[in-house]
Amino acid sequence: MNDTIEIITCPACGKEMHKLYMQESGTSLDVCLDGCGGIFFDGQEIKHFDENSENIEELKKAVANRTFEKTDESKTRICPVCGNNMVKNHVSVKYEITIDECYNCGAKFFDHGELTKMRNQYATEEERRQDLLSSTYNETGAKIDALEMQHNINLVKRSKFLKLLDKIFLGY
Repeated sequence: MNDTIEIITCPACGKEMHKLYMQESGTSLDVCLDGCGGIFFDGQEIKHFDENSENIEELKKAVANRTFEKTDESKTRICPVCGNNMVKNHVSVKYEITIDECYNCGAKFFDHGELTKMRNQYATEEERRQDLLSSTYNETGAKIDALEMQHNINLVKRSKFLKLLDKIFLGY
């Protein structure tokens, strides 16, 4: 989905969001500057801002010296672009940061401070990918090993059973 050109309301506090043009990436972010400080990313915009090496100076300047209101992060939020319920998801396998995502249009909403926290989790996309692979192996590798062991036990049992049948019926 492309960047929305309409002014949207913040899914967390309901206030009007401001368009903030990000020069280096050529995108306009929707930022809740007069409410909770949340950031709304249309479609694939997040890929321009998820690593520490990517420039967010305009965003830092826009939120500097502002106080933002607290919101109830446990409430289901409604996507201001398509109107669907947003879903709470973790941004990484570390399970430290939960954001709101719209499965219909691909938008993501970060509460104030969550983007910085996410950017600080990994130095590079490769580091993030390695952590995902390691976590996936740790979670599924043990299950696979257990299944493989059960399969081997079943083969041994089957072999013993077949030998017993051979003895009974064939006299071997």
